[in-house]
Amino acid sequence: GYTKEEQMEFRAVIFGNILQSALALIRGMEMLNIDFGSSTAQEDGQKLQNLSDSIEEGTMPQELSDIIKKLWKDSGVQAAFERAAEFQLNDSAGYYLNEMERICKPEYMPTEQDVLRSRVKTTGIIEEQFSCKELHFRMFDVGGQRSERKKWIHCFEGVTCIIFCGALSAYDMVLVEDDEVNRMHESLHLFNSICNHRFFALTSIVLFLNKKDLFEEKIKKVHLSICFPDYDGPNTYDDASTYIKTQFLELNMKKGVKEIYSHLTCATDTKNV
Repeated sequence: GYTKEEQMEFRAVIFGNILQSALALIRGMEMLNIDFGSSTAQEDGQKLQNLSDSIEEGTMPQELSDIIKKLWKDSGVQAAFERAAEFQLNDSAGYYLNEMERICKPEYMPTEQDVLRSRVKTTGIIEEQFSCKELHFRMFDVGGQRSERKKWIHCFEGVTCIIFCGALSAYDMVLVEDDEVNRMHESLHLFNSICNHRFFALTSIVLFLNKKDLFEEKIKKVHLSICFPDYDGPNTYDDASTYIKTQFLELNMKKGVKEIYSHLTCATDTKNV
Protein backbone atom coordinates (compact mmCIF):
# COMPACT_ATOMS: atom_id res chain seq x y z
CA GLY A 1 0.00 0.00 0.00
CA TYR A 2 0.85 3.69 0.03
CA THR A 3 1.50 6.01 2.97
CA LYS A 4 -0.75 9.07 3.34
CA GLU A 5 2.16 11.25 2.23
CA GLU A 6 2.70 9.16 -0.90
CA GLN A 7 -1.01 9.28 -1.73
CA MET A 8 -1.05 13.07 -1.39
CA GLU A 9 1.85 13.33 -3.84
CA PHE A 10 -0.41 11.82 -6.51
CA ARG A 11 -2.95 14.66 -6.32
CA ALA A 12 -0.99 16.72 -8.85
CA VAL A 13 -0.56 13.72 -11.17
CA ILE A 14 -4.30 12.94 -11.06
CA PHE A 15 -5.28 16.58 -11.66
CA GLY A 16 -2.91 16.60 -14.63
CA ASN A 17 -4.39 13.34 -15.97
CA ILE A 18 -7.91 14.80 -15.76
CA LEU A 19 -6.95 17.94 -17.66
CA GLN A 20 -5.08 15.91 -20.30
CA SER A 21 -8.12 13.67 -20.75
CA ALA A 22 -10.55 16.59 -21.07
CA LEU A 23 -8.34 18.27 -23.67
CA ALA A 24 -7.90 14.97 -25.53
CA LEU A 25 -11.69 14.59 -25.75
CA ILE A 26 -12.01 18.09 -27.25
CA ARG A 27 -9.27 17.29 -29.78
CA GLY A 28 -10.98 13.97 -30.51
CA MET A 29 -14.23 15.77 -31.29
CA GLU A 30 -12.44 18.02 -33.76
CA MET A 31 -10.71 15.06 -35.40
CA LEU A 32 -13.93 13.05 -35.70
CA ASN A 33 -16.06 16.06 -36.71
CA ILE A 34 -18.36 15.67 -33.70
CA ASP A 35 -20.32 18.77 -32.69
CA PHE A 36 -20.97 19.88 -29.14
CA GLY A 37 -24.48 19.28 -27.87
CA SER A 38 -25.03 23.00 -27.22
CA SER A 39 -23.48 26.39 -27.91
CA THR A 40 -22.79 26.73 -24.17
CA ALA A 41 -20.71 23.54 -24.24
CA GLN A 42 -18.85 24.84 -27.28
CA GLU A 43 -17.96 27.99 -25.33
CA ASP A 44 -16.86 25.85 -22.38
CA GLY A 45 -14.62 23.85 -24.71
CA GLN A 46 -12.91 27.06 -25.80
CA LYS A 47 -12.61 28.24 -22.19
CA LEU A 48 -11.00 24.92 -21.24
CA GLN A 49 -8.34 25.30 -23.91
CA ASN A 50 -7.64 28.90 -22.86
CA LEU A 51 -7.48 28.01 -19.16
CA SER A 52 -5.19 25.04 -19.73
CA ASP A 53 -2.45 27.38 -20.93
CA SER A 54 -2.57 29.61 -17.86
CA ILE A 55 -3.14 27.40 -14.80
CA GLU A 56 -0.30 26.06 -12.69
CA GLU A 57 0.55 22.48 -13.69
CA GLY A 58 -0.92 19.83 -11.39
CA THR A 59 -3.61 22.08 -9.90
CA MET A 60 -7.39 22.01 -10.25
CA PRO A 61 -8.91 25.48 -9.63
CA GLN A 62 -12.70 25.49 -9.17
CA GLU A 63 -13.25 27.37 -12.44
CA LEU A 64 -11.44 24.59 -14.30
CA SER A 65 -13.19 21.73 -12.49
CA ASP A 66 -16.62 23.31 -13.07
CA ILE A 67 -15.96 23.56 -16.82
CA ILE A 68 -14.71 19.96 -17.05
CA LYS A 69 -17.73 18.65 -15.10
CA LYS A 70 -20.12 20.46 -17.44
CA LEU A 71 -18.29 19.29 -20.56
CA TRP A 72 -18.33 15.67 -19.40
CA LYS A 73 -22.15 15.80 -19.43
CA ASP A 74 -22.27 17.12 -23.01
CA SER A 75 -23.65 14.73 -25.63
CA GLY A 76 -20.86 15.56 -28.10
CA VAL A 77 -18.13 14.84 -25.55
CA GLN A 78 -19.84 11.55 -24.66
CA ALA A 79 -20.05 10.63 -28.36
CA ALA A 80 -16.29 11.23 -28.69
CA PHE A 81 -15.66 9.17 -25.55
CA GLU A 82 -17.52 6.22 -27.11
CA ARG A 83 -15.06 6.40 -30.03
CA ALA A 84 -11.94 6.80 -27.87
CA ALA A 85 -10.08 4.04 -29.73
CA GLU A 86 -9.92 6.38 -32.75
CA PHE A 87 -7.76 8.96 -30.96
CA GLN A 88 -5.36 9.11 -28.00
CA LEU A 89 -7.16 9.03 -24.63
CA ASN A 90 -5.90 7.73 -21.29
CA ASP A 91 -7.61 4.52 -20.13
CA SER A 92 -8.39 6.22 -16.83
CA ALA A 93 -10.33 9.11 -18.41
CA GLY A 94 -13.82 7.75 -17.76
CA TYR A 95 -12.96 6.70 -14.20
CA TYR A 96 -11.62 10.12 -13.18
CA LEU A 97 -14.24 12.18 -15.00
CA ASN A 98 -17.02 10.19 -13.33
CA GLU A 99 -15.38 10.86 -9.94
CA MET A 100 -14.95 14.63 -10.39
CA GLU A 101 -17.27 15.60 -7.50
CA ARG A 102 -15.15 13.64 -5.03
CA ILE A 103 -11.77 14.44 -6.56
CA CYS A 104 -12.36 18.21 -6.68
CA LYS A 105 -13.16 18.62 -2.98
CA PRO A 106 -10.54 20.73 -1.13
CA GLU A 107 -9.81 17.90 1.32
CA TYR A 108 -9.38 15.31 -1.46
CA MET A 109 -7.07 12.42 -0.55
CA PRO A 110 -6.38 10.03 -3.47
CA THR A 111 -7.58 6.48 -2.83
CA GLU A 112 -5.53 3.42 -3.74
CA GLN A 113 -7.63 3.01 -6.91
CA ASP A 114 -7.06 6.66 -7.85
CA VAL A 115 -3.30 6.15 -7.52
CA LEU A 116 -3.26 2.86 -9.43
CA ARG A 117 -5.13 4.43 -12.35
CA SER A 118 -2.86 7.47 -12.60
CA ARG A 119 -0.44 7.71 -15.48
CA VAL A 120 3.07 9.12 -15.56
CA LYS A 121 4.95 8.57 -18.80
CA THR A 122 8.14 6.55 -18.26
CA THR A 123 11.18 8.18 -19.84
CA GLY A 124 14.67 6.80 -19.50
CA ILE A 125 15.27 4.12 -16.85
CA ILE A 126 13.77 4.15 -13.34
CA GLU A 127 15.15 1.78 -10.69
CA GLU A 128 13.28 0.43 -7.65
CA GLN A 129 14.88 -1.82 -5.04
CA PHE A 130 12.98 -4.03 -2.58
CA SER A 131 13.36 -7.23 -0.57
CA CYS A 132 10.99 -10.18 -0.34
CA LYS A 133 11.55 -13.47 1.52
CA GLU A 134 15.25 -12.72 2.07
CA LEU A 135 15.79 -12.04 -1.64
CA HIS A 136 16.87 -8.60 -2.81
CA PHE A 137 15.35 -7.34 -6.05
CA ARG A 138 16.45 -4.52 -8.34
CA MET A 139 13.64 -3.66 -10.74
CA PHE A 140 14.11 -1.36 -13.71
CA ASP A 141 11.15 0.35 -15.38
CA VAL A 142 11.86 1.38 -18.97
CA GLY A 143 9.97 3.47 -21.49
CA GLY A 144 8.16 1.44 -24.12
CA GLN A 145 7.73 4.15 -26.73
CA ARG A 146 9.97 3.86 -29.78
CA SER A 147 12.14 6.84 -28.89
CA GLU A 148 12.85 5.35 -25.45
CA ARG A 149 13.90 1.82 -26.44
CA LYS A 150 17.33 2.60 -27.80
CA LYS A 151 18.21 4.09 -24.40
CA TRP A 152 17.88 0.82 -22.52
CA ILE A 153 18.01 -2.42 -24.49
CA HIS A 154 21.84 -2.60 -24.39
CA CYS A 155 21.93 -2.02 -20.61
CA PHE A 156 20.40 -5.31 -19.53
CA GLU A 157 22.56 -8.11 -20.81
CA GLY A 158 22.63 -10.80 -18.10
CA VAL A 159 19.46 -9.76 -16.23
CA THR A 160 17.68 -12.56 -14.35
CA CYS A 161 14.15 -11.91 -15.56
CA ILE A 162 12.22 -9.67 -17.93
CA ILE A 163 8.62 -8.71 -17.19
CA PHE A 164 6.97 -7.70 -20.47
CA CYS A 165 3.64 -5.87 -20.19
CA GLY A 166 1.30 -5.62 -23.15
CA ALA A 167 -2.23 -4.20 -23.13
CA LEU A 168 -4.92 -6.66 -24.26
CA SER A 169 -7.29 -3.75 -24.80
CA ALA A 170 -4.96 -2.05 -27.31
CA TYR A 171 -5.96 -4.31 -30.20
CA ASP A 172 -8.03 -1.59 -31.89
CA MET A 173 -5.75 1.36 -31.07
CA VAL A 174 -2.81 3.10 -32.77
CA LEU A 175 0.51 4.38 -31.42
CA VAL A 176 0.90 7.89 -30.03
CA GLU A 177 4.05 8.31 -32.14
CA ASP A 178 2.66 6.78 -35.36
CA ASP A 179 -1.08 6.77 -36.06
CA GLU A 180 -0.61 4.25 -38.87
CA VAL A 181 0.64 1.47 -36.56
CA ASN A 182 -1.65 -0.73 -34.47
CA ARG A 183 -0.56 -0.89 -30.82
CA MET A 184 -1.00 -4.65 -30.56
CA HIS A 185 1.11 -5.22 -33.68
CA GLU A 186 3.82 -2.95 -32.27
CA SER A 187 3.71 -4.79 -28.94
CA LEU A 188 4.16 -8.12 -30.73
CA HIS A 189 7.04 -6.66 -32.74
CA LEU A 190 8.77 -5.42 -29.58
CA PHE A 191 8.18 -8.72 -27.76
CA ASN A 192 9.70 -10.60 -30.69
CA SER A 193 12.82 -8.42 -30.67
CA ILE A 194 13.30 -8.83 -26.90
CA CYS A 195 12.35 -12.50 -26.57
CA ASN A 196 14.80 -13.54 -29.29
CA HIS A 197 17.56 -11.00 -28.63
CA ARG A 198 21.05 -12.41 -28.06
CA PHE A 199 21.35 -10.38 -24.83
CA PHE A 200 18.43 -12.34 -23.37
CA ALA A 201 19.16 -15.84 -24.67
CA LEU A 202 19.12 -17.30 -21.14
CA THR A 203 16.76 -14.81 -19.51
CA SER A 204 13.38 -15.89 -18.11
CA ILE A 205 10.46 -13.91 -19.48
CA VAL A 206 7.18 -13.22 -17.71
CA LEU A 207 4.47 -11.96 -20.06
CA PHE A 208 1.74 -9.87 -18.44
CA LEU A 209 -1.14 -9.26 -20.83
CA ASN A 210 -2.66 -6.42 -18.87
CA LYS A 211 -5.95 -4.47 -18.87
CA LYS A 212 -8.05 -7.63 -19.06
CA ASP A 213 -10.95 -5.72 -17.48
CA LEU A 214 -11.01 -3.17 -20.31
CA PHE A 215 -10.54 -5.94 -22.87
CA GLU A 216 -13.50 -7.89 -21.47
CA GLU A 217 -15.78 -4.88 -22.05
CA LYS A 218 -14.31 -3.89 -25.41
CA ILE A 219 -14.45 -7.36 -26.99
CA LYS A 220 -18.26 -7.27 -26.66
CA LYS A 221 -18.34 -4.33 -29.10
CA VAL A 222 -15.19 -4.52 -31.28
CA HIS A 223 -14.28 -7.75 -33.10
CA LEU A 224 -10.72 -9.04 -32.74
CA SER A 225 -10.46 -9.30 -36.53
CA ILE A 226 -9.88 -5.53 -36.63
CA CYS A 227 -6.36 -6.40 -35.43
CA PHE A 228 -6.02 -10.00 -36.63
CA PRO A 229 -7.91 -10.40 -39.95
CA ASP A 230 -7.26 -14.17 -39.91
CA TYR A 231 -9.09 -14.62 -36.62
CA ASP A 232 -12.46 -16.26 -37.24
CA GLY A 233 -13.11 -17.73 -33.78
CA PRO A 234 -15.83 -16.67 -31.35
CA ASN A 235 -15.57 -13.04 -30.27
CA THR A 236 -15.62 -13.94 -26.58
CA TYR A 237 -13.23 -12.91 -23.82
CA ASP A 238 -11.82 -16.42 -23.34
CA ASP A 239 -11.36 -17.25 -27.03
CA ALA A 240 -10.02 -13.86 -28.06
CA SER A 241 -7.60 -13.52 -25.13
CA THR A 242 -6.29 -17.06 -25.72
CA TYR A 243 -5.69 -16.20 -29.38
CA ILE A 244 -3.74 -13.05 -28.46
CA LYS A 245 -1.67 -14.94 -25.88
CA THR A 246 -0.84 -17.57 -28.51
CA GLN A 247 0.36 -14.86 -30.92
CA PHE A 248 2.93 -13.78 -28.33
CA LEU A 249 4.03 -17.26 -27.27
CA GLU A 250 4.47 -18.42 -30.88
CA LEU A 251 7.18 -15.77 -31.36
CA ASN A 252 9.53 -17.66 -29.04
CA MET A 253 12.17 -19.18 -31.34
CA LYS A 254 13.68 -21.29 -28.54
CA LYS A 255 10.68 -23.32 -27.41
CA GLY A 256 11.81 -26.20 -25.21
CA VAL A 257 14.87 -24.24 -24.10
CA LYS A 258 13.35 -20.95 -23.06
CA GLU A 259 10.04 -20.85 -21.22
CA ILE A 260 7.71 -17.88 -21.19
CA TYR A 261 5.37 -17.55 -18.21
CA SER A 262 2.19 -15.78 -19.31
CA HIS A 263 -0.59 -14.26 -17.22
CA LEU A 264 -3.69 -12.18 -17.95
CA THR A 265 -3.69 -9.29 -15.50
CA CYS A 266 -5.53 -6.22 -14.28
CA ALA A 267 -2.98 -3.88 -12.69
CA THR A 268 -5.68 -1.87 -10.91
CA ASP A 269 -6.91 -5.00 -9.10
CA THR A 270 -4.49 -5.49 -6.21
CA LYS A 271 -5.81 -9.01 -5.54
CA ASN A 272 -5.04 -10.02 -9.14
CA VAL A 273 -1.50 -8.64 -9.27
